[in-house]
Amino acid sequence: MRDTGNLYEVWGDTVDARHLVLAILVSSVVSLGTYALALWILAGILDTTQMARAYAMLFGILGCLGGGTISAILFKPKRDVIEHVADPAFREQVVNDLLKEYGSLGRLEETSPEVLAELHDLGLYELFRDAQLREEATREPAADVGLDAHASLQPSGGRS
Repeated sequence: MRDTGNLYEVWGDTVDARHLVLAILVSSVVSLGTYALALWILAGILDTTQMARAYAMLFGILGCLGGGTISAILFKPKRDVIEHVADPAFREQVVNDLLKEYGSLGRLEETSPEVLAELHDLGLYELFRDAQLREEATREPAADVGLDAHASLQPSGGRS
C-alpha cells in the first residue's frame, strides 16, 4: 500500500507535495532560463530593448509549457482509479422498471452499430438481450391465445 501522508488535493487532482515543489522548481528554472536566454539573444538582434523584452516574454511563456511537459514526464499521476462494478440484481431491477414504465425496450436488431458497440463495452448487451428474449417469450403465448380466440369466432362452414 502506498504512503498517502504527503498526498494533497490541488484543483481536483491528487498530488505528492514533494513532486509538486519539484515541478514548480523545474518549471521556474525552465521558463526563467528560456526568458533570460531569449532576452540575451534578442537584445543583440533587435533595435530596441522593449521589443526584445516583449519577444523574450513570449519565449518565457513557451518555457512554462516546456517546464510543465518536463514535470509531467518526470512525475507520474498519484491517483488510484477504482472501478465500481454495479450489482447485477440492481441492473436487472432497472431493466424491469424500464419495462414497466415504457412497456417495451425495442429490439436490439433495430439499434445502431454505435449503440450496440457501447452496450458491449459497458457489459450491458447481454442484459438487454435477455430482457428482449423474456419480452418476446411473454408476448408469443399471448399472441397464440389471441389467434385461438379469433379462430373460434370464425364460421366453420357447417350448419348448426
